Amino acid sequence: MNSQIKKDLYRYIGSDCNNLFKQVRYILFTPGFQYIYILRHVQLSKNLFSKLFWSICLKLCSFKFGIQIPASTRIAPGFRIVHFGTIVINPKSIIGKNFNISQGALIGNASGKRTGTPTIGDNVCMNANSIIIGNVKIGNNVLIAPGAFINFDVPDNSIVIGNPGQIIPQKESPTSKYIVYSI
Repeated sequence: MNSQIKKDLYRYIGSDCNNLFKQVRYILFTPGFQYIYILRHVQLSKNLFSKLFWSICLKLCSFKFGIQIPASTRIAPGFRIVHFGTIVINPKSIIGKNFNISQGALIGNASGKRTGTPTIGDNVCMNANSIIIGNVKIGNNVLIAPGAFINFDVPDNSIVIGNPGQIIPQKESPTSKYIVYSI
């Protein structure tokens, strides 16, 4: 198993990611990891046939689980889909390491004052039905509450709640309880 894929699996099961039985189990029976596994294979493909094969698998997996994360999206190791279903990420978004995302989440582009797509730091937890749009910077160690709407920059060590979003600064990382098995 590729080291980047193993780092993603580590976010799910820790040091058990070296166990072949558990690797197969998560690839076959955990929808979020299954999508990540195929996504990483598309990104790591070195020849046209391999890229075509994995791209078709990714499209089928996208239809099956309702996840739309294009292979061109830049996602650092340690990506974890906590709860799958209707997750949409713009291909131009940039996402840091140890990123958690839940069902109903949207990371998209915007036009107008904040034209562009988000850049998300390390150790960010994006909860259910939350939205990040536009050319915004989300700092490190940010917890995005369920249903939050973000179209503004968020500093490190913050919690964002509500629609419109409100920033609640923290002295320490609010994601430490949510980012299990960080890399």
